[in-house]
This record gives sequence, structure tokens and C-alpha cells, in this order.
Amino acid sequence: MLTHAQIWTALDRLAARSGLSASGLAKRSGLDPTTFNRSKRVTPDGRARWPSTESIAKALAATGTNLDTFVELITDSARKPAHAMRVIGFAEAGTGAFFNEAGLPIGQGWDEIPFPGLNDEHAYALEISGEALQPLYRDGDVIVVSPSSPVRRGDRVVVKTRKGELMAKELKRKTAKTLELKSLNAADGDRVFPMSDVQWVARIVWASQ
Repeated sequence: MLTHAQIWTALDRLAARSGLSASGLAKRSGLDPTTFNRSKRVTPDGRARWPSTESIAKALAATGTNLDTFVELITDSARKPAHAMRVIGFAEAGTGAFFNEAGLPIGQGWDEIPFPGLNDEHAYALEISGEALQPLYRDGDVIVVSPSSPVRRGDRVVVKTRKGELMAKELKRKTAKTLELKSLNAADGDRVFPMSDVQWVARIVWASQ
């Protein structure tokens, strides 16, 4: 007998296989972005809410997954547990108090996605929206950021300025006085900041493509 938890776990695993959050999977499936969110899995009066067969079918079609594979995601209890990683939209992350002074994720408003094999308890994911970072990152892609990973020239990084600007760039050069960044979109110019204006820099270690 299938349980409510098994079906939702299978959808979470389906999203993770494609490098997506629950909302990213819903968007790619042509559904309302909140369709698969954890807040939608229980009604306000505490009753279990099941995903519709139509929404599951659309998710399978959007990810190119057949029904047999989805059944395996339901029943595969022996797979290695994935780390529950915080995730939030890239645009949203730049508008609130979602990071402390060191660039570690804090506060409310984060969702979660399962993500195995990353040895950084503070790692988090950002979901790209829009076309500003094309062609490298597309709408719906997820990037994983590791605050504890060393940053080197040529790395793709997320940078937060003391004025609150959040951006994804390539690190060209970092000195004691300046931070030089190359834009991921050729239409945007490169940026140079005094280090006194930079709050933190964190390396992008993985991205869904």
C-alpha cells in the first residue's frame, strides 16, 4: 500500500535527479510553482494532501522519466540518505536577511532539497530565475554554493556586497585591496570592487545543466 510520505518522497527524489527543487520541478512541469512545496502537502486543518495523477504525469514527462523509474523512486528505501540542503530563489536571496556576515544561510523562508555527497554542512542552493545569467545558467537551474570551499581564480562564485547586492560571477583576481569579477553574461560588463565593499565571496561547486 502506498503512503502519502512515499509519494511525496518520490517526487522529491525525482526533482533531485534533475537538479531541481520542488518548486523548480513544478515550474518545469508547467504547474504552479508551489504545487509540490512542502506547505501544500498538508491542508490547513491537518489532513494529508496527495499530488494529483495529472501533476505526477506532467512531472514525469517534463523530466523524461518513465513510470517504472518513478515506482523505483517510491520503493527504493535502501538508497543512501541525501543531505537536506536549504534552497531559495536567487532573486529572493538578495532581498532579505538570508545570510549572516560570513555568508552562511540563516533565517526563515528557505525550502529544502535532498542533495547527497557534499561535505559542507553550510552549503545551500539557489534557484535561477529569468535570463540574466544565460547562456551559462538558465531559468530553473539550481546552483549549489559552498561557503567553506576555497576560492581560486577562474571559479564561479556568488558575491554579496555590503550594499546588499547579490551576484553570480567568475573570479578573475582577488587581492588584499580589490576583487575583480568577470560577468557570466557577455552583455554585462566586468566588475571591480574594493574589498572593503565586499561582505563575502562563496564558490559555486555544482550546477544543474
